[in-house]
Amino acid sequence: MSRIPPSQQLAELARQLAAQAREGTEVEDLTHALVRLGARKLIQELLEAEVTELLGRGRYERREPGQEGARNGYKPRTLRCAEGRLEIDVPQVRGMEGLCQPTLWRALKRRTDVLERLVVEMYARGLSTRDIEDALAELAGSEAPLLSRSTVSRITEALHEEFEAFAQRDLSGLDVVYLFADAIYESLRRQAGCREGILVTWAILSDGSKVLVHLSLGNKERYEDWLEHFRDLVRRGLKTPLTVTTDGAPGLIQAVEAMWPEAERIRCWVHKMRNVLDKVPEEARPVLKPYLEAIRDAPDIEQGRRLVAEVVERFGREYPSAMRSLQEDLEASLAHLRLPAAHRKHVRTTNLVERSFEEERRRAKVIPRFRSERECLKLVFAVLWRASERWRRVQFSEHERKQLERYIEERQRQRAAQKEVSPAATVA
Repeated sequence: MSRIPPSQQLAELARQLAAQAREGTEVEDLTHALVRLGARKLIQELLEAEVTELLGRGRYERREPGQEGARNGYKPRTLRCAEGRLEIDVPQVRGMEGLCQPTLWRALKRRTDVLERLVVEMYARGLSTRDIEDALAELAGSEAPLLSRSTVSRITEALHEEFEAFAQRDLSGLDVVYLFADAIYESLRRQAGCREGILVTWAILSDGSKVLVHLSLGNKERYEDWLEHFRDLVRRGLKTPLTVTTDGAPGLIQAVEAMWPEAERIRCWVHKMRNVLDKVPEEARPVLKPYLEAIRDAPDIEQGRRLVAEVVERFGREYPSAMRSLQEDLEASLAHLRLPAAHRKHVRTTNLVERSFEEERRRAKVIPRFRSERECLKLVFAVLWRASERWRRVQFSEHERKQLERYIEERQRQRAAQKEVSPAATVA
């Protein structure tokens, strides 16, 4: 091990660089290199001075009677700052209870960690890298940026690391009751005129909490894309949900029925009402909408079917296309009426993540086109994950649990009856 302290080694490196510059030798980005060395040297000297003061003696000086502690070498560490990553050799102390690193180093790390978290949060909440650079310069009271745009971009890569950990985590501990699936589309610079689909699933668990489950890429929201998305969930241990709420995308519906045939599929009522009302004149929408809401809010599924029949009877001749849209996928549209009344408004739509998509779209206006899939994924994840942390719980009282138990028993009886009927139908 070298007997020369790191601060002296850095001073020698700085002298060599300066000598090369004086002799005319080309040194790439000399100013940047000298600033980095100067910063490292200053920090090293301060750390070594703190240890000397703490121990009451310099390097290789004998310990006097009654003195505690001893130097225990150095540990290589890194510190991020405006000039990038600085390599620092942090002196270690042994033989003094509760002390392992200099106080200055702990303070430096706290300041660095706070600054990096601030940068990540500013980026996730709507500021571009240029905005962050300017904002930090104003906070520092200097025209020179505290962090450059390139440094901000590097720091925000922590979001992609968070996403990768999120996308690989074990899901076997999630006791999913209700699952939801939807997609958002974003533009990429390398694919002019092409929008990248991001498939999103989230869930309501048996304790009432709402969680973001997974994000993945799916160019056109095809059956194959959604099926692979769901297979990934199952590979990581996700249990079969009781229900799955979707919009009317054919590929999504097909994938849900292929992956979880025993789950009840629920058609999103926000999309359903929008599809129906788009097929009538604008002046007729205020008339028809209360009828649709009455169907959606029916006390049970039988009453829901009766209301559909009455609405079709009343408006079928005048608005046949709208009535066909209402009857399309009808059982899935009414399936939420089998669930506990307290849960229906939470399960009948994909509105929860739709509102989060609105936040993401406001953020994406800062970046009209993402440069890469990586940049797109890390930002969408950052926005949706932070929104999910504010989601409110759903009530799961003893009453709702008993209703769910009866619902599950009824579903099991229905499936058993279907299995008994199927062989007879085949013989006939």
